[in-house]
Amino acid sequence: MREFACTPGQTVGPFFHCALPYSGDNRLVGEDHPDAVRLHGTVYDGAGDPIPDALVELWQPGPDGDVVAQPGSLRRDDDAFTGWGRCATDAAGHYSFTTLMPPAFFAITVFARGLLNRLFTRAYLPGGDPDSLLAGLDAARRDTLVCAAEPTGYRFDIHLQGEHETVFLAYHGDPR
Repeated sequence: MREFACTPGQTVGPFFHCALPYSGDNRLVGEDHPDAVRLHGTVYDGAGDPIPDALVELWQPGPDGDVVAQPGSLRRDDDAFTGWGRCATDAAGHYSFTTLMPPAFFAITVFARGLLNRLFTRAYLPGGDPDSLLAGLDAARRDTLVCAAEPTGYRFDIHLQGEHETVFLAYHGDPR
């Protein structure tokens, strides 16, 4: 079998703003849904400045723990829970999702200029029992994965580098 050399990585973004966002992409459920909550925050670079051209994806099960396993998450009808959403940051680096509360955490993927690969992290609900991943972190780093509760939902800021850098995850078998 012939082997091919790997090609070098290329940075992700900021090209995705012209192709990936779509109408309703940040609504995993409609804002009028009786159990709707808001997950929002700001994406920061290593200098602590907001990133105006990042893209945040949200993946999660429903409140019952079931993962949506049907096609059609690009079709938003403001009623059905999709389990997946995407939000481009605004000029102030802010993103926002309308969703339902998951059992324990939100799974988040971040795309931003200068990154060779997307980043994976989790946003845990405050006050929950820590799973093995969260419990296994140094106590000083755990807070970077815990949302702040607000009256209408949760705030989760993402720091790509620096003093408050968010803990990012690598998956087994992932060649990166």
